[in-house]
Amino acid sequence: MTSIPDNEAVSQSTHSARQSRRVALIVAVAFFMQLLDSTIISTSLPQMGQSFGVPAVAMSIGITAYMLTMAVFVPLSAWLADRFGARTIFLVAIALFTLASIACGFSQSLTAFVAARIVQGLGSALMTPVGRILVLRNAEKSELLNATALITWPALFAPVIGPVLGGFITTYLSWHWNFFINAPLGLTGLALVARFVPGDRDSEAKPFDWPGFFLTSLGLAVMLYGLERLAHPGDSLLPTIGSIGIGIVIGWSAVRHLLQARHPLLDLSAFKVLTFAISTLAAGTVFRVAINATPFLLPLLFQVGFGLRPVDAGLLVLAYFLGNLGMKTVTTPTLRRFGFRAVMVVNGAIASLAIMACGAISPQTPLALTVALMLVAGLSRSMQFTALNTLAFADIGARQRSSAATLSSMLQQIAMLFGVAIAAAILNLSQIIRGEAEPDLLDFRITFAVIGLVGLAAAMRFLVLPANAGAEVSGHSTNS
Repeated sequence: MTSIPDNEAVSQSTHSARQSRRVALIVAVAFFMQLLDSTIISTSLPQMGQSFGVPAVAMSIGITAYMLTMAVFVPLSAWLADRFGARTIFLVAIALFTLASIACGFSQSLTAFVAARIVQGLGSALMTPVGRILVLRNAEKSELLNATALITWPALFAPVIGPVLGGFITTYLSWHWNFFINAPLGLTGLALVARFVPGDRDSEAKPFDWPGFFLTSLGLAVMLYGLERLAHPGDSLLPTIGSIGIGIVIGWSAVRHLLQARHPLLDLSAFKVLTFAISTLAAGTVFRVAINATPFLLPLLFQVGFGLRPVDAGLLVLAYFLGNLGMKTVTTPTLRRFGFRAVMVVNGAIASLAIMACGAISPQTPLALTVALMLVAGLSRSMQFTALNTLAFADIGARQRSSAATLSSMLQQIAMLFGVAIAAAILNLSQIIRGEAEPDLLDFRITFAVIGLVGLAAAMRFLVLPANAGAEVSGHSTNS
């Protein structure tokens, strides 16, 4: 008598798991297109500047316009997803990004290119948080870990193939194809979302919070602009520090408004959930600063510190990102066996020590040892990245998901730019103190040591988590 309902429950569970994986994989395809575009453009800036008749350094406005547009519109994504449905907004985001990519490829002037990049930034701003919302709404807690691992791989894979692919396309085709390549990816994403992702809409959509949108967007944009300037030693320091300070003040005003508003643009109650707060706002943001600084520092270390050719440096960095990918198969069973707290403390310490070790190698270090270190650094970074992204939503309620996904995206943007800015600032400061024109191995060693210590301090902070934190997601049991 009970076998039929049991079979139906098993069948329903299997269908739910399959649906969750399908949605996560489709979202991952869109994320891959977005992140590939962010990394592929850097190799073609000189050729683009030549094509537009402007200096290569002037092309940085295309990157800045894209980044600031993202900052302005990311806070809007949660309200749009609740008002019109996450699936609809995700489709719009992919369509905007794809069309803007084609427009970038056809651009004949810097002005037209920047305009297209602004539209592309709008699509990107909506794509990341709304994609996460789709995954959260289609995954049971027991399926969240596998789903998060799927949508994390583009962030680990795109940075390694982007520069290589961009260099190849720019050399053997033209820079235009770095943008045209998004057309088939975008069309594929649109078709998959329309065919396989179920529709959804929040029936209790709130009125739009204009003051919240203005304060949140302006504060985030001004702060990120200041952090981006901090990574360039040639920029004047006063406007940089001023931008960061003004951004913090506006951000504080935004938080006050969101806490007091009747219908806030973003629900900050997610920060009352310990697992979300520590993995996004507190230790999680600090640790992301460390792991985002490392991919920025490694190519510089190998080319400036070691004197390697770009292609040789690229092969060593490839080992680092292969380590990122290699950990995916063991992340789930490891978290199930040891739980989030133990993994994030121990693995976080390993990842931080690996960052410090990167500063200890030299051109005389055996190649096998350098490659092994790159693999360990990549493996530990990957596990920590997936654990952070999964734990963040382990205890988030259905009503908090949209805002939580948006808040997570905003904080990850800050951590990414802050990681690069801090690494660049330490490297430049060490060089200035020593009175050298170019950084050398000592400057890199100091920078890696400081960044590693930052990561280690953040890893120890995860000890405040209970032993069973996120157990419903990881499947970890604390019973002996």
